[in-house]
Amino acid sequence: METIYTLGIDIGSTASKCVMLADGKEIVAKSLIAVGAGTSGPQRAIDAVLEAAGKTREQIAFVLATGYGRNSLEGFADHQMSELSCHARGAAFLFPQVRTVVDIGGQDVKILRVENGAMTNFQMNDKCAAGTGRFLDVMARVLEVDVNDLGTLGAKSTKEVAISSTCTVFAESEVISQLAQGTDKCDIINGIHKSVAGRVAGLAHRVGVQDDVVMTGGVAQNSGVVNALQEQLGHTIHTSPLTQYVGALGAALFAYKKCNK
Repeated sequence: METIYTLGIDIGSTASKCVMLADGKEIVAKSLIAVGAGTSGPQRAIDAVLEAAGKTREQIAFVLATGYGRNSLEGFADHQMSELSCHARGAAFLFPQVRTVVDIGGQDVKILRVENGAMTNFQMNDKCAAGTGRFLDVMARVLEVDVNDLGTLGAKSTKEVAISSTCTVFAESEVISQLAQGTDKCDIINGIHKSVAGRVAGLAHRVGVQDDVVMTGGVAQNSGVVNALQEQLGHTIHTSPLTQYVGALGAALFAYKKCNK
């Protein structure tokens, strides 16, 4: 039997991700470009995944786009779908027992209730950058540290520093004021992680948190946020090395389902 290749493309606000599947089961190739909607990112991610798999667009049975910038792929993608459904489906592929998905992206936070691999309820914070990847980017810039080092640095904290503002602009002022007082950067970072976790936990409690809890999105790579959120929720949080690809993976799985129809 001929192998069926499907492609899922997740165009976020800050990154473009692609996952190619063979027969809806095996990941053949993946790509990530660190710029999102409205940039060259989506096309570069598509070119990279096709090159990695040694395939052309014509060899892909079905292409499904998701994410913030999914409508920009009209003409290339066969179908578009909400990232909420795709994240739920991708998370269930990686963690079959998943009941709650916490997705923290570049510009929003989504909490999904999942039953048997399908989303049944959700809450979303998309009006404000607080608690998102963008919030952490701003804080890292003020602290003059690499955003990828936040988890490691926060773990070295020895005393509690509260960052009470949930607004990015006010939190930035709070951090600057803490730095001026000579507060240790590691303690400030730990306070930032707890501030993010508090905001996300508030959203999660509106949906109701049930095990297994899975975290997706770029922020899931920050161990400081993951640990702070585990503490606030009182649940173990599962993450995967594929955390940034979960939406694209879900899109590729839905693409395979559409082929079979």
